[in-house]
Amino acid sequence: VSDKKGLFEIADGGTLFLDEIGELDIALQAKILRALQEKQIRRVGGVRELNVDVRVVTATNRDLLHMVGEKRSRED
Repeated sequence: VSDKKGLFEIADGGTLFLDEIGELDIALQAKILRALQEKQIRRVGGVRELNVDVRVVTATNRDLLHMVGEKRSRED
């Protein structure tokens, strides 16, 4: 009945800050990277791609190099 914009769609043309990126599952990291590379997202339950231009800034207190070595985080 109605559409609700997600964070990437709201941040279109601006910056999205993702805190504690080290806590995200590796599969979700891949989805975020895909959205950044393709500059397209699909809403949950959506049937069409939406173009977005978003800069993402992330932060974590985890040792990402250690997590990459353990295959718990993506190197890219």
